[in-house]
Amino acid sequence: MAEKTLTHLGKSGEARMVDVSEKNATERVAVAEGKVVMTRATLELVLSGNAKKGDVLGAARIAGIMAAKKTSELIPLCHPLPISKAEVEIAADEKLPGLLVRATVKVTGPTGVEMEALTAVSVACLTIYDMVKAAEKGMRIEGIRLIEKTGGKSGDWRAKEN
Repeated sequence: MAEKTLTHLGKSGEARMVDVSEKNATERVAVAEGKVVMTRATLELVLSGNAKKGDVLGAARIAGIMAAKKTSELIPLCHPLPISKAEVEIAADEKLPGLLVRATVKVTGPTGVEMEALTAVSVACLTIYDMVKAAEKGMRIEGIRLIEKTGGKSGDWRAKEN
């Protein structure tokens, strides 16, 4: 197996922003997901729309979209990107019990949007926690991961089912 190079490290090991100026602008999409695990009672509170702070799912969607757009301000070596799509979907999962958060981010550019999708999911999950922590402080944020990415030099990739 060929050794992978860490592109954010310079020749002497210093952190650096990757130069993408010579790369072609292509369509790139990344999808990430995460879960917020909570009691059934808290899930029912969220789904009923009766949380003290208001519309939990709406606030989390907007927070996730805003986070995708601000990723380069949060992650030091990320490039600012002209995102063309940032979508956050949140679905109840009775088996957890809790909420499954999924973000899809798209750009036409010289670098991918994996970090933007992961940041969107992370902030949406944190927003859910913040909105209902008065009802349950023991909620868990779990399984934040990249599900798939398309485009770019490394091609398409999809996570294995777990």
